[in-house]
Amino acid sequence: GIKSRLVYSEDGTKANVWATIGADTRPGVVLSGHTDVVPAERDGWESSPWELTERHGKWYGRGSCDMKGFIAVCLAFVPDLVAARVQTPVHLCFSYDEEVGCIGVHRLVEDLHTLNYVPKIAIIGEPTMMQLIRGHKGKMLIKCRVSGKSGHSSYAPYQVNAVEYAARAIGIIADRAQEFARKGPFNTSYTVPHTTMLTTLISGGVATNITPDSAVFSFEIRNIPEHPGEEILLDLRCRVETLFSEEIKKRFPEVGVDWETEFSYPGMSVDEDTEGYRFIKEIHPSVGNCVSYGSEGGIFQQEGKIPAILCGPGNIEQAHKRNEFVEKDQIVQCVDFMKRLIKAL
Repeated sequence: GIKSRLVYSEDGTKANVWATIGADTRPGVVLSGHTDVVPAERDGWESSPWELTERHGKWYGRGSCDMKGFIAVCLAFVPDLVAARVQTPVHLCFSYDEEVGCIGVHRLVEDLHTLNYVPKIAIIGEPTMMQLIRGHKGKMLIKCRVSGKSGHSSYAPYQVNAVEYAARAIGIIADRAQEFARKGPFNTSYTVPHTTMLTTLISGGVATNITPDSAVFSFEIRNIPEHPGEEILLDLRCRVETLFSEEIKKRFPEVGVDWETEFSYPGMSVDEDTEGYRFIKEIHPSVGNCVSYGSEGGIFQQEGKIPAILCGPGNIEQAHKRNEFVEKDQIVQCVDFMKRLIKAL
């Protein structure tokens, strides 16, 4: 049989899967994928997002590109891995809640101290067109709650409009993001070679004749390794707090901004001199640039001390949208990769 276990969420409703094929007597190879997907509205799809549909050399369906094609190939090769009696163990790692902040994999990585040997490489099957991706950006998602002072809007000069101050705070974030794009720091290994910031959600106000006393907005920071996200956030907080303190804090000390980091995950940057990277590159020498999206790779690397790379079928440009698909040729390339991997193990 195959040695496996479930690593549950804190509330016990979800679980990561960890399964090992081969004896755990030496550093092995992790094949990692996340089992969740982003939502899919039926409108706009040419076929059901929840049924795999083949058309014109492509397989359509939610998650087909991100990244269930990789998981399907890994599972299809389990009998071959068992029959090959591989000398180097293969660890199948399938996580939950990656799409909402790489939440599940933290608990799994914490559990890896039970292994006899730390794996030599983790292959995260994100859609990379089957190229080896050596690095990706880190990410922080921040929620800001702006408190003001409400009242009848005809007395607005004597109140504090939380929506307007939220807009000014968003303007500070946008200005800094544009400055990063102009001045850097830069890392040309990435598809977007600088840190980016983007406000993605905003709400506030209850009626058109009431000065809003609250507003909430969320923004993300996607940082290159040379530009720590924590330092960026601290700088933003100082700039926004200065805005409040200079203009309204003396009159209304109760107003301000509450900052909450909803989630964060580290960037990934593999050391090309590690045994694991050299092993994979020898059997699959197709190497691409670093990418601007994130993955669980940084968590394997930072928390689990496991070198990690991205490599999987599909194009990230097809993910998270209507009529998501993975090309058949990409699956064929992934199958060929697995065949070479088994021979090398």
